Amino acid sequence: MTTLTQHYPGSSSRATEEDSRPVQNGHSPIAPEEIAIGVVIGRASEYFDFFVYGIASVLVFPTVFFPFVDRLQGTLYAFAVFSLAFVARPFGTALFMAMQRRWGRGTKLTAALFLLGFSTAGMAFLPGYESLGAYAIVLLALFRILQGVAMGGSWDGLPSLLALNAPASRRGWYAMLGQLGAPTGFIIASALFLFLHASLSAEDFISWGWRYPFYVAFAINVVALFARLRLVVTDEYTKLLEERELEPTPIGEMVRTQGYNVFIGGFAALASYALFHLVTVFPLSWAALYPEQPINDVLFVQLIGGVLAIGSMIASGLIADRLGRRTTLGVLAVMIAVYSGFAPTLIGGGAVALDAFILIGFVLLGLSYGQAAGAVTANFASKYRYTGAAFTADLAWLVGAAFAPLVALGLSAHFGLFAVSLYLLSAAACTLGALSVNRMIERRD
Repeated sequence: MTTLTQHYPGSSSRATEEDSRPVQNGHSPIAPEEIAIGVVIGRASEYFDFFVYGIASVLVFPTVFFPFVDRLQGTLYAFAVFSLAFVARPFGTALFMAMQRRWGRGTKLTAALFLLGFSTAGMAFLPGYESLGAYAIVLLALFRILQGVAMGGSWDGLPSLLALNAPASRRGWYAMLGQLGAPTGFIIASALFLFLHASLSAEDFISWGWRYPFYVAFAINVVALFARLRLVVTDEYTKLLEERELEPTPIGEMVRTQGYNVFIGGFAALASYALFHLVTVFPLSWAALYPEQPINDVLFVQLIGGVLAIGSMIASGLIADRLGRRTTLGVLAVMIAVYSGFAPTLIGGGAVALDAFILIGFVLLGLSYGQAAGAVTANFASKYRYTGAAFTADLAWLVGAAFAPLVALGLSAHFGLFAVSLYLLSAAACTLGALSVNRMIERRD
């Protein structure tokens, strides 16, 4: 998705030098800020869709779709369905890459975002288990899979284009800009659920109130679609994408020649991706199952956390431009490892301690996730960067975030909160290991 600011010997150094060349070639240069706006709008809409589902997995789905088991088991079932989108995402990437090669970028993006909006809005119309029985769960899982397929297809190459057109001395700053869509989407989704949950009775919220955020998702996706199409289908952007070789390549060819880069890239930012759902979805589920403060209070604290994440993301851009992106990721992985050691005490220590876990976690998330996008995609040959960046992100989400709420809640409920520590610690170790391997490969080359 984005590239490193640091220069290293070998092929990656040459690629970085090529990346830093101004792109004018017969047409006016594109301002990175203009690309960043398209990236933020697009990512915010996608994250809104996903967080609407994630929050509903805690507050709604155990009651509506899994009433035949206790609350804990129902939440675990909902989290199992939650993970299906991340499993489906690589298949969506492959499917829509083929569509783009045949019909073009605009057609692919339109189809993907309409599918994303349709599958999210479709959940709003689903009858519950009491009406359809097991078929309701099957339809919920189907819509969730379609969400993942669409998310894979929504890759437009704009984050890579932003990185390649950013000034060489400010790559960390412009990489951060593309990540701001994540906390923005979370804040909108959380605020909407908080308003509905606080304004309606419990009966009305479970009966019909929870459906409104899913309706809203389709409208947001339509707005995001036009905002992104305004960029990616114009002649100017098409030329720029082609000149930078940001075009899809056959998946099999990319995996055969660049598979090791996908693997390293997927694990290089694992600490950030693991932390992602452990400070957003997991604390909400823990508070719902073991209430020490009202759910509305937890949602409000998470809204504050989202704002803090935006601030720390901005700080990450400044820090990364001074230290280098990989150094920043490595330092943050160590900090996340230290933070993981305090997780059991904070989560199980009462309302104030849980709030501290959430807020500190959001700050660390902003600092690390702000530089997590495509941390080693400069290693890809130019021909494979577009496809490789997409699959690297798919792998990071699948390994780091897909099962985080399910594993953390399931193990914590049965064996204790130290499971959260182990999960985060293992992710931090993977990040440090992948960064070390990447550095060794570059030195060897």
